[in-house]
Amino acid sequence: MLLRHIRYLLAVAEQGSFTRAALTLHVSQPALSQQIRQLEDQMGTQLLDRSGRTVRPTDAGDAFLAYARRALAELEAGSRAVRDVRDLSSGTLRIACAPSFSAYLMAPLAQHFHDRHPGITLWLEEMAQEEIEAALGADRIDLGIATSDVHAEDVEWQPLHEERLGLIVGKQHPIAALGHAVGTTMLESLPLVLLSAQYATRMKIDSHFRHHGIRPTVAMEADSMETIIEIVRKGRLATILPNAVVHNRPSLRAAALAPVIETRQVALLQRRGGYRSAAARAFVALAEEEKHLFADGDRAPPDRRSA
Repeated sequence: MLLRHIRYLLAVAEQGSFTRAALTLHVSQPALSQQIRQLEDQMGTQLLDRSGRTVRPTDAGDAFLAYARRALAELEAGSRAVRDVRDLSSGTLRIACAPSFSAYLMAPLAQHFHDRHPGITLWLEEMAQEEIEAALGADRIDLGIATSDVHAEDVEWQPLHEERLGLIVGKQHPIAALGHAVGTTMLESLPLVLLSAQYATRMKIDSHFRHHGIRPTVAMEADSMETIIEIVRKGRLATILPNAVVHNRPSLRAAALAPVIETRQVALLQRRGGYRSAAARAFVALAEEEKHLFADGDRAPPDRRSA
């Protein structure tokens, strides 16, 4: 049974005539009659009563048409859904982001994407890089934002921008008015609140500490960057995060470190050879278009609301 068989049968039943149905369908009457006969042969019963002046469905035809109309309506709805997803008027996009990128990078990109494509539902989650790579490989997410330090063979990345980590403090913290870089001795004396050890940002910080023989005073650890920012904003603890987190946060200040922490490459991650939905392609294009806004971790993206 083909879709055209159903369409032809519905047309004849609605028009009450093979001639009028053929004109509506733009096919010849013999071709239409042949298609209806094929359908009746497949069903093993007569679906149309041709004995009168008006062609009418038989009892079997009425029973079949009730299902055929519903099936055709569902198929047409499915076609509209495909068109909607293709033209970005509807759909879902699943994105995971490493915690240190969520506040200054993921939030504005998500907002800009929503402004352009309000019909797309964004599903956002914070994950450690290892979890992002696993989720991409298992097709649980469409895109990831993390670093270029990718270990999974089935995950590929493209560069977004270089990012620098710095010492972040509240505006009332003594370091805020220091006026020069924070050296090793001073850094070791500062109580810190840092991301937990499983996160790539913390791994980079710990590597920097080991390389330079720094013995930090870690007073707290947390899994949420927003929690850390709130602790730093209200208290006397310092943290090490991307310098860009201070932008649009007047209660925070960034201080340089000496020696500096080596910059890292922020990247957009995708499953190698995986399906790219229209929404995913649109987000990648947006990130590529706006990546210059985030280049150099010491500069913030513009506030679009005042534009």
